[in-house]
Amino acid sequence: MKIDLKRTAYPILIAVSFAHALNDLIQGIIPALYPQLEQKFSLSMAQIGFITLCFQLSASIFQPLVGFYTDKHPKPFSQVVGMFFSSLGIVTLAYAPTYMWVLVGATLVGVGSSVFHPESARIAFLASGGKRSFAQSIFQIGGNTGVALSPLLVALIVIPNGQQHVVWFLAFALLAMLIMTYIGVWRKKVIQVFQSAKQTKVVLPNLTNRQVNLSVAILLMLIFSKYFYVASITSFFQFYTLDKFNFTEVQAQVYLFYFLIAAAFGTLLGGYFGDKFGRKPIIWFSILGAAPFTLAMPYLNATFTAIFIVIIGLIVSSAFPAIIVYAQELLPKKLGMVSGLFYGFAFGMGGLGSAVLGFVADKTSIEFVYHICAYLPLIGLIAYFLPNLKKVGTKEE
Repeated sequence: MKIDLKRTAYPILIAVSFAHALNDLIQGIIPALYPQLEQKFSLSMAQIGFITLCFQLSASIFQPLVGFYTDKHPKPFSQVVGMFFSSLGIVTLAYAPTYMWVLVGATLVGVGSSVFHPESARIAFLASGGKRSFAQSIFQIGGNTGVALSPLLVALIVIPNGQQHVVWFLAFALLAMLIMTYIGVWRKKVIQVFQSAKQTKVVLPNLTNRQVNLSVAILLMLIFSKYFYVASITSFFQFYTLDKFNFTEVQAQVYLFYFLIAAAFGTLLGGYFGDKFGRKPIIWFSILGAAPFTLAMPYLNATFTAIFIVIIGLIVSSAFPAIIVYAQELLPKKLGMVSGLFYGFAFGMGGLGSAVLGFVADKTSIEFVYHICAYLPLIGLIAYFLPNLKKVGTKEE
């Protein structure tokens, strides 16, 4: 396998995207199981939110640490180790006899995810051949597709047969390990290329440390806006449609699928246009552009809710590849750490959002949650203060 980092390595991008799909399909089992778990263990909305919090916190806390460690000590097969933890989580969720064991299973899946994402985002960057937003979107669309398929597979496999049939998802974990081994071989050769090079030039943005830090803070605030809103959908949208439209459990899963599959396509579009028009315009449009639709959604009937949730999914999801690549270009010498920081923060905000919104839903109503969250995309106004990296120029080190 010849390594040329100036050319886009499409086989590796497709492989890491497929691995991402399998990884996120497994983690997508957790919210897809919520209606069943609520009935079996008589859970409140706050307890539902706490499951997400356990998963997201375990996925978020370790990600920057894993990224920081692998920046200094590359581990080409670390993804396989991460999937092993996710496999343990699957088995635990399948046979969890109590609510506490559900929390343990969710935490194990989160640990697996925390190992997977920093290294995989780095691989997408290295395999991009310069098409960084597009490469990141290919990687991300795999994850979005996996999450989108989770509720459908749970509806097909688990709901008719019972919680223990979650164990069938182990087949996806084993397939993921095989693909991750293939990716690890490529990554090992890339490490050898870097080690054999006499000097590796790193392109840095021509910004002061203060500008870099301010830009990172703005990007994290945008992640907060995006993932707090996404948490309201992934954790509670099923209950919203069940309550407001008297849907069956399967109908509620289908509406969640609408949002998730739209998010997958939106990610791909965001990556393409991010390379074409620049990261900042895409970030600006994605976060702020969803506001008119989120503000209107609580007042819509079932048909228009389906239409608007697709539009929201398309728009909101388009920002993430641009945000990740923008952050990587701000700190190109710390690819693993910055990827882990942003993926970890995204997971953390999703978990915190689920816990907080679950508490609010218990005190008020599910519908009230969507009235509050409708205003979150307006935080996208702060994207105005991001510098345009193409205009400020770069320097080499």
